[in-house]
Amino acid sequence: MTRRPSLPGASELFRLTTGDRPVDESGSQPPAQRRGTGRQKHSTKITVYVSDEELLALEHARLALRGEHGLAVDRGRVVREAIAIVLDDLEGHGEDSLLVRRLREQ
Repeated sequence: MTRRPSLPGASELFRLTTGDRPVDESGSQPPAQRRGTGRQKHSTKITVYVSDEELLALEHARLALRGEHGLAVDRGRVVREAIAIVLDDLEGHGEDSLLVRRLREQ
C-alpha cells in the first residue's frame, strides 16, 4: 500500500464557483461567504509568530468552543475560520472593514 496522498486535479483546483450564487433584487450576484477549510489535509503551510498572550487567548477560545458550544476544533481550524471572516469583511466593506480600521490604529 502506498502512502502517497491523493491530490486533486487541476480541474478541481481551478473550477469556477460563481455559478451557484443567488441573484439579489438588483440582478447582481452577492459574493459567496468564505468558509475556513475544515478537518482535511492541507497542502500549503505558513508560519505565524504570536505572543504568549495571543496563543493563550486562542487556546481559551478553542476550549470555550468545546466546553460551551460543543464544537471540538483545533487551533488551526479556529484560525482558518477567523481568516475567512476577516477576508469577507474586507471584501464586503473595504475602507470600513474591521481589518482596515484596526490596522490604521497601529
